Amino acid sequence: MSIARFSPFELLLLKSRSQVDTATLLLLAWVLVHRQHVSEGQRRRRLAQVTAQFRHGHELGPVMGIAHSQDLQAIQLAAEVVRKECSKERSLSIIHQAITVATDDGEISLANHYILRFLADLLNVTPATLSTLFQELTGKPLLPPEDPSRDTYWQQHDPEYHARQAQEAQAAERQAKEAQAKAEQRQQAKTDKQQQKQQEKQRQQEQARNAKARAQREKEQRHREKAQQEKARREQAQQERASRERWQQEQARQEESRRQQRQRSSSPPPPDRKTRALAVLGLTPGASRTDVRQAYRRMAQLHHPDRFYSESDHQVALASARFQRIKSAYDYLMQTY
Repeated sequence: MSIARFSPFELLLLKSRSQVDTATLLLLAWVLVHRQHVSEGQRRRRLAQVTAQFRHGHELGPVMGIAHSQDLQAIQLAAEVVRKECSKERSLSIIHQAITVATDDGEISLANHYILRFLADLLNVTPATLSTLFQELTGKPLLPPEDPSRDTYWQQHDPEYHARQAQEAQAAERQAKEAQAKAEQRQQAKTDKQQQKQQEKQRQQEQARNAKARAQREKEQRHREKAQQEKARREQAQQERASRERWQQEQARQEESRRQQRQRSSSPPPPDRKTRALAVLGLTPGASRTDVRQAYRRMAQLHHPDRFYSESDHQVALASARFQRIKSAYDYLMQTY
């Protein structure tokens, strides 16, 4: 299978010495990229510290890149690998590491609030256990995260929220008016072009009718030509079958004649038969077995009856007789060598 079918994270898993460590590495990197007020270099150094004992065997850069891209399919795959392979002790260790990298500066981002709860649920760690671990590691309770869908959240964290909302509303109103004006212009243009479109449609219909008529005539012509070609092929095939049948019959008669001759006489061939057989193949005494085989192939190609199927029956019969003499000479010589 081509590697182009795999995603970057799937390729990392395939090359990893420990798929569980690679999956855990991505989940911890996912937590780190949601840390606020932290540089990329600090994130990578912190990830290297936390995962120093991991056995994944690859660089951290590609993992951080996948985490930054928010590739949810890769994160989901990592979660499935971790959930399938981790024991209870390993699950608690992963939660411990996630809390550590999420709260190094004493604060936890809103995104990491939800990520920690997602990881705990994934690894079958109860909310109570998660809160206890968080309290032990940070000295602070894990409070419920604020809801960013409420106006009060943005009023507290973004004082310019309402001003921005008003500006966005005004911009939306202007866009709606502009869209309405453009729609009216498009409608007017559509009305102006209706007659032109109708005329164009009529012209195209006429062209389609003409094209259909031409196509029908061409189809009929092709059909006639195909029928003629098929008839010619059938006639040629019949001729070829008749030629093959005549050749086979001749071969059968000659084989029967040879069989009867062998039955009538068991005396050894005359002393000079080998010389005559070599002469039939165009060879002189002293030719090797390889020479006999090559000469037979050459003569068989030249005098095979199939090469004369288009000639008269007499020509085909002569070709069959020549080929039989060549075949008999070859068979005899192959027995004597």
